[in-house]
Amino acid sequence: MTTENNLSENEENKISTEVSPEETSENTVPAQENAHEDDAEHHEEHAVADITLSEALKEMEKIINTPNAGEDFRKFNVLKEKASHFIHDEVEDKKHEYVEGGNPAENFSYEHPSQARFSALVNIFREKHDDFQKGQEEEQKKNLDHRQSIIERLKNLYTNSEPGTNLFKSIREIKEEWSHAGQVAKSEFKILNNNYFHHLNQFYQMLDLNKEFLEQEYSHNLEKREHIIARAKELENEPVIQKALNELQYLHKLWKEEAEPVAEEFREKTWEEFKEISNKIHERKSELSAAIESEQNENFEKKNQIITEIKKLSEPSDTPNHSYWQNSIKRVEDLRSEFLKTGSVPRKSSNQNWNDFKTTLRAFNTAKNNYYKSLKGSQQTNLDEKLKLIQTAKDNMNNEEWDIAVPLFKKLQEDWKKVGHVPKSMTNKIWDEFRDACNTFFNNYREKSNASTDNWKENYKHKKEILEDLKTVSNEEGSIERIEAIKSAWNNIGKVPRDKIAINSEFNKTLREKLKLNKINELELKEEGLSENQLTDKARKIKSQISDLESEIVKLENNLAFFKNPSRENLMLKDTFDSIDEKKAHLETLKQNLHKIIAGE
Repeated sequence: MTTENNLSENEENKISTEVSPEETSENTVPAQENAHEDDAEHHEEHAVADITLSEALKEMEKIINTPNAGEDFRKFNVLKEKASHFIHDEVEDKKHEYVEGGNPAENFSYEHPSQARFSALVNIFREKHDDFQKGQEEEQKKNLDHRQSIIERLKNLYTNSEPGTNLFKSIREIKEEWSHAGQVAKSEFKILNNNYFHHLNQFYQMLDLNKEFLEQEYSHNLEKREHIIARAKELENEPVIQKALNELQYLHKLWKEEAEPVAEEFREKTWEEFKEISNKIHERKSELSAAIESEQNENFEKKNQIITEIKKLSEPSDTPNHSYWQNSIKRVEDLRSEFLKTGSVPRKSSNQNWNDFKTTLRAFNTAKNNYYKSLKGSQQTNLDEKLKLIQTAKDNMNNEEWDIAVPLFKKLQEDWKKVGHVPKSMTNKIWDEFRDACNTFFNNYREKSNASTDNWKENYKHKKEILEDLKTVSNEEGSIERIEAIKSAWNNIGKVPRDKIAINSEFNKTLREKLKLNKINELELKEEGLSENQLTDKARKIKSQISDLESEIVKLENNLAFFKNPSRENLMLKDTFDSIDEKKAHLETLKQNLHKIIAGE
């Protein structure tokens, strides 16, 4: 007896392998499976196209912490390639900067901060994937034995069945069990599957002798075919094309394994109907490809626009200054993030687009570095200017002719801000000297002035000027020193009229904003001119924060105790150890500040 499985097998194989670009069934031939695996890998690449290095490492870590980590080898490999690409490019950028600085390339040495974590994740996954492969082999061997036992039962059903056996029920159980028997090795499946259908055909030939059983079988299978066709018709209107293609492939598998044979008059009719619906759904695959292609072309256009904007920033029309380059650096960083977050581009353009982006970034960095190299000569001139200001401050720090000295020191502070950058090695040293001279003068000025001679209106005027100065502070180099100088100057000014006292609240609010902008705690500021009450209040606040930090550290260390052999090498605990180190460092700084206050330093 010939079944439809044999009549239409080639045709069904063609359709079932076409309907899904991601998955393959056990009935798919190896050459077609390879095509599907390539397509699935392309979809994985598309899914992680806009991921950053940090996100890629987090996703890799998430995969290796799942129970069946080895099963996600395709996604892990795509993430691994993505992360490796990022690390390699960033190392190349560092090397480019190193060589641009006039250093020989052979002396370059740099360890990417994420390299150790990346290597650890790859090694852990390799071990888990090997274990997964071994488990798969063992599972497939068990499934092979199980399927062979099912075939043996099928064979006995038509050769040695005892009188009174319910053949209809028995064949239903065998077919149901076969469909859920699990995967076997590809090299075994083809022969195994042919063997199964051979004995299934022999069983149906035996049923020819029993019309009642045969009619029951035909009726049951026809009902299944009608259900499959009905579901396939619904898939024609499924809005998610990929979902429709995936489910259609599953329906083809059901058709081959559970919905044949049927009576002769329904055989070709139902198959042709199902095949026609399958072809219509498959035609929708072009919609999916078109949507992806359109999205990738839009991404390509966006990325080229970003590259063009970076090129413009690298080649300013007017002579650039420090402010221009600082703003450009921030803008380029935003553009870089936007480029990385923008999705994938057409494969044929991907490598060239990425290389254009990296080349443009390097050109920008070269132009920026050349500008700052040119500033080194002017930095020595700036240093000489600031040394003159320091000498003037030292010569007048004990001057008690307030009408002359106070305006002089204000002028010195204004001139200091106007002078440009000096060599980094001298920045802190000369600032400390200038600040000490200014603080000495203002401390002397405060001590020699008393409440009876305080000019409260003049104090308000000075505080207003200092507040306006504070509002201009940004987060550029030297901003923290400016804040310290402004705070010390504020401390040295006396009271203001009661109706103007709101200026104190405005100053404190603005100060908090500037401290937040520069990522520094108020308690860590170096302040001069604090009164005894102000020192006491600051010491109280530091003690309170020390107590809070000690409690947080104890809590984190107690949490570590719940893990067996907690170690920094454990990726899950690394953030906790880093947090403890950070809090302990902050705690030590606060303790030192408190000690200085108590010691009167």
